[in-house]
Amino acid sequence: MSTPEVQAEIPFFAPSPKVYPQQVSGRFRRIKWVILFVTLGIYYFLPFVRWDRGPNLPDQAVLVDFERRRFYFFFIEIWPQEVYYFTGLLIMAAVTLFLLNAVAGRLWCGYTCPQTVWSDLFLQVERLVEGDRRDRIKRDEGPWDTNVWRLKITKHFLWLMIAWWTGGAWVLYFSDAPTLVYQLATGTAPFAAYLWIAILTFTTYVFAGHLREQVCLYMCPWPRIQAALTDEHALNVSYRFDRGEPRMSLKEARKHEAIDEKAGDCIDCHQCVAVCPTGVDIREGSQLGCIQCGLCIDACDSVMAKVDRPAGLIGYDTDDNIKARALGQPTHYRIVRPRTIVYALLLFVVGGAMIFQLATRATASISVLHERNPMFVVLSDGSIRNAYTVRIANKRPESRPFALSVEGPVGTQIEAVGVAPTSDWRPVVEVGPDQTREVRVLVTMPRGIISEKSTLISIKAADLFAGENVAAKENFFAP
Repeated sequence: MSTPEVQAEIPFFAPSPKVYPQQVSGRFRRIKWVILFVTLGIYYFLPFVRWDRGPNLPDQAVLVDFERRRFYFFFIEIWPQEVYYFTGLLIMAAVTLFLLNAVAGRLWCGYTCPQTVWSDLFLQVERLVEGDRRDRIKRDEGPWDTNVWRLKITKHFLWLMIAWWTGGAWVLYFSDAPTLVYQLATGTAPFAAYLWIAILTFTTYVFAGHLREQVCLYMCPWPRIQAALTDEHALNVSYRFDRGEPRMSLKEARKHEAIDEKAGDCIDCHQCVAVCPTGVDIREGSQLGCIQCGLCIDACDSVMAKVDRPAGLIGYDTDDNIKARALGQPTHYRIVRPRTIVYALLLFVVGGAMIFQLATRATASISVLHERNPMFVVLSDGSIRNAYTVRIANKRPESRPFALSVEGPVGTQIEAVGVAPTSDWRPVVEVGPDQTREVRVLVTMPRGIISEKSTLISIKAADLFAGENVAAKENFFAP
């Protein structure tokens, strides 16, 4: 009689082990600190930077003004109908990511991604409160006494304060920052401000304090996208197998060297794993979890210095060079190649087009809409009249008078309802600062000059002071 097989229960979901990144110092860690302080400094304090735009305009340097339906960025002012500038910025951001990936892999992930920057900040707070890697592991594995609770509560309180200020800084970009800060402090701010601060406080606290590497591994699509875009010439954080293998302890390595046997430079100290913010062992090759922050390079170089071996066992390298070393061939780096040239040219073209458009864009615009009921009117003298709705936009912070005129067959006349004409029979429409004005316009043609049922005309608006002219074309209909 056969014994029944006993099958162990396999959990459907295996939770990831908690990662305890160790503090490290070195070149790449210093680069990350500089980027962290610069980017967070800009994010937190930019809303308080002032920029004088003159009367009737806000003086906040960067502002998304929903009330006036404008976006202000220092000297640049974007109207709702100019949303294509944001499209251009998104295209440039995407191409920049492609270019960075082609040059040196996941540079964005390792240094400037918001998840990376805020996780770095939260980790540093954790180290300051609870100690470095060993202290935190020992404390979490031991009993939770009063001291542990005190440290945990202090850490989470500081995390919440950072997350709260992160959410508060975000809403300051949508209203005058000093005014909104006062309203928030006195409880008179709009409900939407409190709501968004609460949402962003919660997400920052959860993502940077608790999820951390899980966001990179399971939530972010970029690691999977960049894996399809990279090639063998891109620089990536890599372990030099030709130098490091066979890996063994320092004691074992010295025994092998004493009898002239090969010993790799890797002493299997696991410092590269201990400092990794995602818990990756770089010696296992390229992995989805490696954000290529370079911290394992700093850790390995410090160990190599202590055991009197050359630095660079882990470093930025290309797949092509790794294969070349394995075959004993010379290495080479190709930063400038067709892929990077195409990306750089795309950046130049899109950026140049946006700069040109900004430099040459008009500060006024006009739109003309033909009234459909009726399409035309025959007057008592036989002439034909069409009615139009004309909208003039003034993008300057001061009022501007616009003289309307029409370009069409000889004898065509124009008048604006409720607007007195000037001496040259051109109606002048006053448009307020940073506003639009809509007027009803009547265009008349003598019947004798009309040869077709539809004639294309152009209605123009000329600024009497600045000399700027805008025009829009529309059809003139006749029997």
